[in-house]
Amino acid sequence: MRRILTGVVLGLAGCAAPAPQPVDVSAKSAALADRFQADLQGQLQAAIKAGGPVGAIGVCQQAAPAIAASLSQESGAEVRRIALKERNPGAAPDGELRERLEQLAAAPLSADGKPAVTQWSSGSGSDARTHYMRAIPMKEQPCAACHGTAIAPDVQAKLAELYPADKATGFKPGDMRGAILVSWPVGQARGN
Repeated sequence: MRRILTGVVLGLAGCAAPAPQPVDVSAKSAALADRFQADLQGQLQAAIKAGGPVGAIGVCQQAAPAIAASLSQESGAEVRRIALKERNPGAAPDGELRERLEQLAAAPLSADGKPAVTQWSSGSGSDARTHYMRAIPMKEQPCAACHGTAIAPDVQAKLAELYPADKATGFKPGDMRGAILVSWPVGQARGN
């Protein structure tokens, strides 16, 4: 009887689903961050061309969350922007996420001059997640028009109207304005 039970247990063990493996999400996360930035920059440039920086503020307010939601739906990851000095209160990080963002802000560019990246895992069981965070360094153009140190009065007025608690100004080129965060449920990444 013992042999039969051992054989049944071993046979069932061979049929069990494999345990979820951690997913290397570097390339997938980088691709999502690239798409997010390219889509948003394209829409911002078109809005600036059509209506100047004031026209671009509304595009950024509407387009950025829509692009993040679309990429999240498509990929299975959560894609969003976060910032230490946020314009949108929903972009404010807390706890460990704030600490990671502060560390990234200390060195927002890598040795080759590209935006710095950090990755880590958190949680356990069904709450386990793998995170990819890439710095968004401030560029002189077009970013300084809305995030810089010398913002035109009409831009300031529009920012005050749309973002009464705005903290996302006073940046100089090279400062980290925020980061793109891509968080994956461990073992559940989808897409290419």
